[in-house]
Amino acid sequence: MAKAASQIDMPVGVIVRKTPGVTRWARWNWRAVAVLPGAGPADWQELRREGEAVEYHAATLPLTLWADETEAYMVNLSDGQPSIYLVLRNELKGDTPLNAVLITASPFQGQDYADTGEEIVEKIPMTEGLIAWVRDFTLKHHQHEVFIKRRRDRKQTDLVEDGKGDARIRQTSDVFRAPRRVLQ
Repeated sequence: MAKAASQIDMPVGVIVRKTPGVTRWARWNWRAVAVLPGAGPADWQELRREGEAVEYHAATLPLTLWADETEAYMVNLSDGQPSIYLVLRNELKGDTPLNAVLITASPFQGQDYADTGEEIVEKIPMTEGLIAWVRDFTLKHHQHEVFIKRRRDRKQTDLVEDGKGDARIRQTSDVFRAPRRVLQ
């Protein structure tokens, strides 16, 4: 569903697996394991249970591709395993302590969220259909930017010692010394 020529959206469901924690400080281990392209709405719907491990369809979020971000998508597609990045926030209520906030195909945006330390960023492998969808959009909108090396100005800026030292000192002998207090 295209909103404009520069962006395209697809609803993508996120599968999160809950397993028992391995330490006494973490009771449960939550991990995003898969995506469902074109999924319907969901709110932590249980999909499968194997012993204590439970898989949930945690949320369905819009995956938006932007024409300005095609360089990031190219980097993602050239990776050994192209991935979707899921941003999760801690919620301290109920049985679902995580809130799915955003999904993106841009590794740069995923890294930005990971740098804050406030959110959890999970890397989920893309399905073949999702890879093709992102690749087609990227090839259609990508414009290679030509590198232009900047050149220095020929102006010499080191000829005048402007602003060196303390302006209250009127002598040229030592511009770095502090002004003396005049005794009266």
